[in-house]
Amino acid sequence: MSVLLKTLASVCMCLAMVNLMLQRDSARSERDLALSERNAVIRIANETAERLATAAANDLKHTQELSHALKANQDLRLAVDDGRRRLLVKATCPTAAVRAAAGAGGVVDGGTAELAADARSDYFTLRDQLARSKQMILGLQDHVRSFCNTQPTTTGTAP
Repeated sequence: MSVLLKTLASVCMCLAMVNLMLQRDSARSERDLALSERNAVIRIANETAERLATAAANDLKHTQELSHALKANQDLRLAVDDGRRRLLVKATCPTAAVRAAAGAGGVVDGGTAELAADARSDYFTLRDQLARSKQMILGLQDHVRSFCNTQPTTTGTAP
């Protein structure tokens, strides 16, 4: 009977060791999966940080360019108001139309075309809006080039 007990004890110990080895292998697999997921999360976080830094740099660039354009418009507005610069309208007067008009006046009698005082503020407002729109469009184009040309990264795990 003692041999039978020894054999039974040996079998039980072997089964226990096999069970422990299976648990060890399962724990290793779970650890490896957790490490893989952790590495994927770290990689995604780094990519997101890079993208956010790119977006911030693009935003700063276009905000500075917009500020520069708005300051240039303001400087021009002040120069026109002070009389240091004139705001001229590029225009042509067809010679045939002038000759056909009644009266003795001619092209040489007229001065250069200039915006009326009440239209100047509208002109500068339009210049400011144009500068804003331009920087918004350029910023959005940079955003699309930076963010939308790459595929989003996933961890590869099912929800």
